[in-house]
Amino acid sequence: MATVYKAKCHVLNRYVAVKILRDEFITDQEFIKRFEVEAQSAASITHANIVSVYDVGVDGNLYYIVMELVQGKTLKEIIVEEEGPLPWKWSVNIAIQIASALEIAHKNNIVHRDIKPHNIIITEDGIAKVTDFGIAKAVSNSTITAFGSTIGSVHYFSPEHARGGYTDAKSDLYSLGVVLYEMLTGKVPFDADTPVSVALKHMQEEPIEPIKLNKRIPQAVNDIIMKALKKDADYRYANATEMLKDLKKALKDPDGDFINIKEGGNELKTQKITTEYEEKRQSKENKKGLAGFISNHKVLSSVIGLILLFALSLGGTMAVLNLTNPKEVKLPNIVGLSKEEAEKALQDNNLVLEVKSEEYNSQYANGYIVSQDPKYIDNYNVKEKSVVKVVISKGTELTIVPKVVGLTKDEAIKALEDAKLKVEIKEEENKEVEKDYVIAQDIEKDKEVNAGDTVTITVSTGIKQVTVESVIGKSEKDAKDTLSNLGLKVIVSYDEDTTKNSGDVIKQSIDPGTVVDDQSQITITVNKIAETKKGKVTVNVKSLLNGKIEYEEVPSDKNEDENETTEEPKKVPKKVELEIRVGEDTVYKEKVEPTSTKITQEISGKGTVHIKVYIDGIMKKETDLNLNSSTKWTAE
Repeated sequence: MATVYKAKCHVLNRYVAVKILRDEFITDQEFIKRFEVEAQSAASITHANIVSVYDVGVDGNLYYIVMELVQGKTLKEIIVEEEGPLPWKWSVNIAIQIASALEIAHKNNIVHRDIKPHNIIITEDGIAKVTDFGIAKAVSNSTITAFGSTIGSVHYFSPEHARGGYTDAKSDLYSLGVVLYEMLTGKVPFDADTPVSVALKHMQEEPIEPIKLNKRIPQAVNDIIMKALKKDADYRYANATEMLKDLKKALKDPDGDFINIKEGGNELKTQKITTEYEEKRQSKENKKGLAGFISNHKVLSSVIGLILLFALSLGGTMAVLNLTNPKEVKLPNIVGLSKEEAEKALQDNNLVLEVKSEEYNSQYANGYIVSQDPKYIDNYNVKEKSVVKVVISKGTELTIVPKVVGLTKDEAIKALEDAKLKVEIKEEENKEVEKDYVIAQDIEKDKEVNAGDTVTITVSTGIKQVTVESVIGKSEKDAKDTLSNLGLKVIVSYDEDTTKNSGDVIKQSIDPGTVVDDQSQITITVNKIAETKKGKVTVNVKSLLNGKIEYEEVPSDKNEDENETTEEPKKVPKKVELEIRVGEDTVYKEKVEPTSTKITQEISGKGTVHIKVYIDGIMKKETDLNLNSSTKWTAE
């Protein structure tokens, strides 16, 4: 449908994706109108698992959408790369995120209509992002060219979509079931040589249970998929919220028997078309030609329009399409009308009213329409005989708002719904309150309000948590960058290990894979092998003796003639033993004059060395000398 560019927004200084509608679509005014309406609707959704739409506009003949630029791979690319089933817990987590995205979209009356792995991007952090919201609806309701562009999606179509009938939120849940099936088995439930054959299988055949293709799939997950793949929409999940709850339960209780599957709902059985056709052709009693074939194959008559539609989309004629495709009529606005008035307005347009639910409402009187699905948009067309689902007001009733602060989210929802109130949920990070507990409500407790009013509750997401990564073997800088980017506070210590590279991380205080609170403190130990360096020690012996010099007598010179001494013996300073130690090693040990003032000895070592100076075995001076910063020391 579109050419996608990477672009930079100079106002907010960020990169975005810009989708520009292809030239072949810009001449179809109906398509353009729906493209704009649906894109604007998608832009109104804000959710962590939906690719954000920042802007929608037109510049001359350029129709564009500015979207969030997501770094990652499509789910389809991941499935293809794995060449087989993905881990079931990972797959269910991805399905939960997709269901969460559909939940918020459906609550905003937006149906995706093209859920498939190609439209789901998995970020580098493992976050699922659903894209192309609203576009699929425009495609499926537009021209034959547009329909042909989505034919590759037929593996993920719901039966009603493949049949060309009315599609709603339950159609998206069917497609999600197909996506989960493919993640867990590596295959789609229905495949064939042509799109037409695939579509027929969606309508007629039962899928092989995924657990038969992958024995590692838990029973609860298998049951969720089979419920989502019910051919009759009434037998599927009623909404994304229900499916979301079962998916979350399956993570905690994978073998649980809590999936409520209604029997039936798959009334279209597989038809042996080729075999029956050959038998009828051989019978002289049967009618000949296409009319005879159809009369002898009543089941096929319900899908003949579909066959023609697909055939034409692949190169047939528009004339036959117009004959087989239901006529489109304008969707009337029935909100605010009584049920009887709404039924008449829809009947006048050959549409059908279906009561979805009844609720208390202070804006509309008892028996009047509160909302409709599809939602009314000016000049919006739907196919004849489409079902319009409505919510009818039960009038005004007073109720008391209960206190829900301090309750869990589920307890709060139940308490408010029991009080006949609607609930909206906001999430907020809170370091003091445990995850999933209510920390605020916008209408105070004990206040009297109308039944049907909405109470917004704020639910704690708890403290943001991160998974610690391994930085062993990384450089100090790379390790600090990795851990800081995760949201951890990094403390660096040093140690020496001669078996490993100097400068690499050799220890981390928190094991990889551990989940910790954001901003937690982690210590990394960096290997620092000291270099051998030289230094010089100078000893002032005289100073160390403090002038206390001992003398000894030595013989005087002898008279050469008489061979006798002519003088008294002389007194001279007695030599002392000087010893210099570096650590436990003696590097100098000699007898020296006590009046020496500058005896020098070279030393060597790594980092800081401990030096001691002894005179006659008595330690006179000691010091720690850091050879990295100083190479000289004088003992005096």
